[in-house]
Order: sequence, then structure tokens, then C-alpha cells
Amino acid sequence: MKQLVSTVNGWVSDLTDMLLGLIVLGVAIGILFDDYFGVIGGIGNLMNEVGEKGLAGLVALVLVVIWYKK
Repeated sequence: MKQLVSTVNGWVSDLTDMLLGLIVLGVAIGILFDDYFGVIGGIGNLMNEVGEKGLAGLVALVLVVIWYKK
């Protein structure tokens, strides 16, 4: 059972790393080619939503950052 959990955890970690790399690539392409895929606009919309939610949005954002740094 521990091996199964370890394997799934490895897959999730690899997937998270790949998605983070794709976001960074999307931002770089957005800067170079006028946000062709809308990544920068999507990040702006996400930050706008967090700002509208006030303290609850800030707490959620902090929890996501803490979770990712583990």
C-alpha cells in the first residue's frame, strides 16, 4: 500500500512540475507574442478573483503556496 501511495505521489509531483513548466512557457510566449494563448490574461483574471474575495482569497492563495512548497 505504501508503494502505491508513493507511486501516485510521484506521478502527481511529476504532473505538477510539468504544468508549472507549461505555465512558465505560456507566460514567456505571451510576453514575446502578445499573449497568443491568453495565459497572462488568465493569470490576471485569477488574481482579480482572489482580490475580490478579500481575506478568504488571500488565505486560499497562502494555503496553495504552502502546499506547493512541500
